Amino acid sequence: MTSPDSLARGAAPASPGTLHARTVTGGLKVAPRTGLVIRFGRGERPDDVDLPVGEDDLRVSRRHGELTYRKRQWWLRNTGRQLVRLPHGRLMHSSTEPIPLAPGYTPVFVRGSGFREHLVELYVTGHDERGAVPRRRAETLPPKVWPLDDDERLLLVVMGQHYLLYEDGPRPLAYRRTAEQLACLRPDGNWSVRRIEYKLAALRRRLHDGGFPYPLMHDGDDGTPWDNNLLHNLLRGLVESTTLVPPDLDLMDPDLMDPGPADLDPRTGSGGGIA
Repeated sequence: MTSPDSLARGAAPASPGTLHARTVTGGLKVAPRTGLVIRFGRGERPDDVDLPVGEDDLRVSRRHGELTYRKRQWWLRNTGRQLVRLPHGRLMHSSTEPIPLAPGYTPVFVRGSGFREHLVELYVTGHDERGAVPRRRAETLPPKVWPLDDDERLLLVVMGQHYLLYEDGPRPLAYRRTAEQLACLRPDGNWSVRRIEYKLAALRRRLHDGGFPYPLMHDGDDGTPWDNNLLHNLLRGLVESTTLVPPDLDLMDPDLMDPGPADLDPRTGSGGGIA
C-alpha cells in the first residue's frame, strides 16, 4: 500500500495562475484566461462538468461547484445543494459569495451521503518570488517524506483523520476508537489498544532519531505514547511534510469516519490529557 499522488506535494511546473485540479477519478490543468469557468460535480463530462466528483453519491449535485478566472485570480463558488467545506472549518453554501483561491494547495471537501465527504484537490501556480538571486531554473526542493509501512500508514490515517480533513484545531482520535475502526477495516489485523501503543512508540522513536522537526519524546521517555501533545506533533509533522495527504483517506470506509470533534485524550476520548 503506497500513498497516492496528491497535489499537496505540489504540481508540475506551469505558468503563473495555472489551475491544477484532481479527484479520485481524474485531474486537469488549465491556463488562466479571463472568463474561463471550470465545473465539478456528479454529472457527466463534458456536458455537465469538467471534473467529476462523487459520481456514486446522489447527495452530490450534478454541478456542485465552479472555478472562474477573473481579476487575475481563480474564484471558487458552491453551486450545489450540499455544503462545501474548506480548511479550518470554513463552510460554503450556495448563497455564499465566491472566494478567491490563494496560490498553492487548497483541499475542498464536498459533503455527501451520511458522513461521506468527497475530496477535490486544487493547486494554483504562484508567480515567481523576486529574490536577490533568481533561481527559476533550479530544481524545486521537495519536502522530506518520512517512510511508513502499510500498517503504520493505515493506523495514522485512522488516528489522524481530523488532520487530513484540515479541520480547525484537530486532535488525535482516541486509542479505543482507533482500534475499533481498524478492526472493521482489517478484521484479521489483530488491532488492539496495546498493539497501537507499541507501533506508535516504535514509530516515534524511529522518527525522533531521524531528525523529525517536532518533539516526539520527553527526556527519559520509554516510548509509551501517553502524551497527547506528542501524538499531535507526530500527526501535524506528517501532514505538513505531505507524508500523509488527504487522498490517503481513501484507505478508510466513509461510514466509519468520526462524526464528532476530535478527542482530547487519545487513551480515553475525554479531556484532561497529560501535558
